[in-house]
Amino acid sequence: MNLRVNIAGASGYAGGELLRLLADHPHFTVGLAAASSNSGELITALHPALQSYAGQRFVPADDTALGECDVLFTALPHGASAALVSAHPGIAKIVDLGADFRLTSSSDWQTYYGGSHAGTWTYGLPELPGARTDIAKSSRVANPGCYATALTLGIAPLLSAGLVDPQGIVVVAASGTSGAGRSAKVNLLGSEVMGSMSAYKVGGIHQHTPEVEENLNKISSSAVSLTFTPFLAPMSRGILAAITMRMKGDHDTEQLKSAFTSMYNGEPFIHVLDDQPATSSVYGSNNVHISVASDLRVGHAVVTVALDNLVKGAAGQAIQNANIMCGFAETSGLTGQGVTP
Repeated sequence: MNLRVNIAGASGYAGGELLRLLADHPHFTVGLAAASSNSGELITALHPALQSYAGQRFVPADDTALGECDVLFTALPHGASAALVSAHPGIAKIVDLGADFRLTSSSDWQTYYGGSHAGTWTYGLPELPGARTDIAKSSRVANPGCYATALTLGIAPLLSAGLVDPQGIVVVAASGTSGAGRSAKVNLLGSEVMGSMSAYKVGGIHQHTPEVEENLNKISSSAVSLTFTPFLAPMSRGILAAITMRMKGDHDTEQLKSAFTSMYNGEPFIHVLDDQPATSSVYGSNNVHISVASDLRVGHAVVTVALDNLVKGAAGQAIQNANIMCGFAETSGLTGQGVTP
């Protein structure tokens, strides 16, 4: 079976990654790649690595034929997907890579994003308990945020096993500059980023904070709270997160690790390591590398997580969700092999 897929927001980094991965997908064929300000330009002018699309051009973002597909991927700025979806109500299946439909709380949406809350779709993190069944039955799926994917997957096993306190979880994480999108910003210039690291959205204001808490509240017996400090790292892609949680009792590293191997047993893209993960090892892949250690001196569990923010944190996970929605093997068109060095 071969299905037609269209992409809205194909000129951005996540959109380009969708094009790259879909070029070799055994069941999906890209029809239209839409862009707004880049409408009419050659795809290879913005994504020169994607020579399989040579001669093809971006169509306008409001092209009426955008809804003529089996699956639509929307890789648009936050707040833009809802309007597009409303304009094309007959689309069979949609995976939204933006934040429009991730949150269940309208007050959290207004606090962290502003404006009117568009509603809530099935949340597309397949490795969470029961998620695959929900995704498979859905025609509308909200793709998780990149940081939210890393943090949720790094916290969920210990929380589910009752080994850590759900309150006061501390996260420090760094992301590559592609996580901020393709729009020109002074703070993302090479001369600003190279040889430097800086924190941003400090003090609980990062928009993925309520998303992570909502995810974890579904598997925790009591309310979850976390403080999250993100850093901008001098690299184009990748996320590395360090998560510290107070343990309930004394648990050695092997006990903590068993919670991860139990929850993620058989998962094709999650790998629990003995060594520390590195962003270079997951570059270009849909993999998540996780390590856990027990700091018995202070009673903390420390989890480190690495993933590619453009693949498992965006386009790869979106395709993984679309595969499940359409009944294909969820690994179709995706790779678990990184490209280091």
